[in-house]
This record gives sequence, structure tokens and C-alpha cells, in this order.
Amino acid sequence: MDMFEREWAKMLNGEVYDAVHPEFLRRLEATRSKLWEFNNMDPTNVARLKALFREIVENCGDEFHINQPFRCDYGCNISIGNNFFANYNLTILDEAKVSIGDNVFIGPNVNIYTACHPIEAEPRNTRVQWAEPVTIGNNVWIGGNATILPGVTIGDNAVVGAGSVVTKNVEADTVVGGKGI
Repeated sequence: MDMFEREWAKMLNGEVYDAVHPEFLRRLEATRSKLWEFNNMDPTNVARLKALFREIVENCGDEFHINQPFRCDYGCNISIGNNFFANYNLTILDEAKVSIGDNVFIGPNVNIYTACHPIEAEPRNTRVQWAEPVTIGNNVWIGGNATILPGVTIGDNAVVGAGSVVTKNVEADTVVGGKGI
């Protein structure tokens, strides 16, 4: 295992890793290039949009719709179930795994973050970081302008209200809303 493979494994395992390793930057640039193409494509070319999205997010269900623009870091750490809908401006920072179940609906301007940075300035300035996975169950609705923070699990059939900042797990079959829920 070379140095980059060790750093990638650390990232996926929630350990502190060197986020500015040149291979991370190369992979981020490659994904951004595909995202640029996806986000600037004619939205009526649905077949090509779906094919290109599958190049970015390889593990997704048969039925999905993503309104442009969409942003992510790597794409390869995202898993999306069947019958998925995301409105405009979905951003997923997928340094850790992001697993999204079936029948999930996401409103506009939703952010899902896995990347974590040190609180203290000195270590933060070295560009080390770690990541914590996010899991979204089946039949979940996430309202517009919601932010899902690292390490959160949202249970099946839950609804996250618009504008919420989700900092802790959401139980199945619940409706939550607000800041720091």
C-alpha cells in the first residue's frame, strides 16, 4: 500500500489524514471537471445527464433525478438508493461514506458534510482533517436549506424541516426542525 492509499484508508476510517496530498487534489479536480460538465449540460438531455451522474456517483439506484447544479468532492463515497430526488444546489462533501436510502426527497440548497477540521488553529492550518459518515434512511424528506453535519444518521420515514441544522441523529418516524437538532 503506497502513501496515498494509506491516507485514503485513514480518510474512510475516520482517522486524521493529510488532506493536501497531491493525489487527493488530483481526484478532486477530476470530479470537479465532471461536475462542470454535468452542471452546464442542457437539462432536457435527461439520458446523458443520468449517464454522467453515474460516472460521478457510481452507486445509485435505477430511478433518480438530480436538478442542476449538484456538487460533491469525490462522488465515489456516495451511495444513493432507488427513487431519489434532489432539488437545486445539493452539496455533498463525501470524504466519508454518505449512504442515502430509497424514496428520499431532498429540497433545494441542502448541504451534507462529512469533513471535520480541528478546532485549534495550529493543527487546522496544517490542513489535516478527518471525516465521519452520514447515513440517511429510506422514505426521508429533507427540507430546503437544511444542513446535515458529519456523523449524523437520519432514520427511516423521518422529515427534516427546512432550514434545520442537524447535529445529532434523527430517530425513525419523527419530524424535526430547527438549529442544532
